[in-house]
Amino acid sequence: MTMVDTHAHLYSGEFDSDREAVVENAIENGIKTILLPNIDSKSVKPMLDLCRRFPRTCFPMIGLHPTSVKEDYREELMETGSWLDRERFSAIGETGIDLYWDKTFQKEQEFAFRHQIRLAIDYKLPLVIHSREAHEVIINIVREFVSEGLTGVFHCFSGTHKQAQEITSMGFRLGIGGVVTYKKSGLDSVIEQTDLKHILLETDSPYLAPVPFRGRRNESAYLRHIAEKIAGIKKVSVEEVSLITTANAMEMFKLPSA
Repeated sequence: MTMVDTHAHLYSGEFDSDREAVVENAIENGIKTILLPNIDSKSVKPMLDLCRRFPRTCFPMIGLHPTSVKEDYREELMETGSWLDRERFSAIGETGIDLYWDKTFQKEQEFAFRHQIRLAIDYKLPLVIHSREAHEVIINIVREFVSEGLTGVFHCFSGTHKQAQEITSMGFRLGIGGVVTYKKSGLDSVIEQTDLKHILLETDSPYLAPVPFRGRRNESAYLRHIAEKIAGIKKVSVEEVSLITTANAMEMFKLPSA
């Protein structure tokens, strides 16, 4: 049984002491493919370095994270675009809108999001969306571009069933991670009513570790706990969850066979 971790920041500083061991542990636990979302211009090199160290396991995205949208966002977007002609990427991301921490650059975040949507369309790549306190804003923006072939995933989905329906009706998938294992997340009912064909598995390492590791550093090897929780909610086997979500990821990100 193999699975795909569609969202993990394994190049981040939290893994400086044992990065290779973390990747090797993931592989030993059946996580044969790990997708790495970019944050900004500073994270590109460490991300690509890890992908070169594990070329059959780690695959990069390119994008500007909404919380990295500051005064220099135009320069950052130019840098993001320039990489697309130099390297091969599996997606544009992570991008999106985050209104939880700070709304100072909300207009700039929306501009950057639209810019990266255009990159995804032009380069025929899926879009990996970060949404925090901004589901409706993002859904309305995405809806404008669906007719142009835009597709992708709402990473770390935590919205309502109605929002899930709106998202999946546009051809987007839901990235489900450790939050689904939290008692008060409310995701149980959403997952129960959502077909597995709309779901991707992710860890968002080093953040949001699933139960029983909640509060600790997350890593890709813990993906099985997320799959087990979803299997319990859907009343199917972990193998079925693995098979369907892996096929979803392979299709969306055009990944090579493991």
